[in-house]
Amino acid sequence: MLALDHPRVMGIVNVTPDSFSDGGKFLARDAAIAHGRRLVEEGADIVDIGGESTRPGAAAATLQEELDRVMPVLETLVGDGIPISIDTQKAQVMAVAIKAGAAMINDVNALLAPGALETCAASNVAVCVMHRQGTPSTMQAAPDYVEVVTEVAAFLAARADACVRAGIHRERIVIDPGFGFGKTMEHNFRLLRELRVLVALGYPVMAGFSRKASLGLVTGRGADDRLPASIAAAILCAQNGATILRVHDVRETVDAIKVLMAIDAGWAKRSVPTS
Repeated sequence: MLALDHPRVMGIVNVTPDSFSDGGKFLARDAAIAHGRRLVEEGADIVDIGGESTRPGAAAATLQEELDRVMPVLETLVGDGIPISIDTQKAQVMAVAIKAGAAMINDVNALLAPGALETCAASNVAVCVMHRQGTPSTMQAAPDYVEVVTEVAAFLAARADACVRAGIHRERIVIDPGFGFGKTMEHNFRLLRELRVLVALGYPVMAGFSRKASLGLVTGRGADDRLPASIAAAILCAQNGATILRVHDVRETVDAIKVLMAIDAGWAKRSVPTS
């Protein structure tokens, strides 16, 4: 169980050639494994491994490409006793990862792919369902909403309900507003300001604002130079109710959370399984 009595940090390991911030840095197996271990040493509570970029305009990876990228890393880190989340949209990857010991399925497609919901329901893993508008190849072309917070909340409530109906226990479900996935800067910041609307749905909320383009638009900084902005966004997400922060910069985010916790001791105790 991953206790959510205070905000927890999910460290990112992108085993991809083309992720928006660190594509190619950890494509080599040994580099990805070393990075995952380093994130845990820096304070990550769970490590999220992905083998297919979901940045705007990204091309899809084949099933075999994704498996070849993520499974050696996942198996090694699971062997180290590290709680692992697998970032994938493919039911086949989910099934192999679950068998190898993954603790969470993190799906930007909200378990909508054929077989995804059933695969997770047949296991005891935690799941994170995320909202997005469009696909990576189209999602930033012209994001449009009548009322972004209401629409995102309705979608996530419906997907969480689908998970429950499929047999996934409520305490295993996490929701994610999908910052940057088919949303303008204004949409993203509106969702951040009103994040407690999603918290009120009754599920832990995961927030992934780390190094996102919206932060670059505000600061004028490139993806590798958005650390202060990313920490600010992470803390604001935590203050607005997010209990899992998905970040690239673990050590710095953990330190910021320690300061927040020293000031605010009012976190309600909640938990989500990681095994």
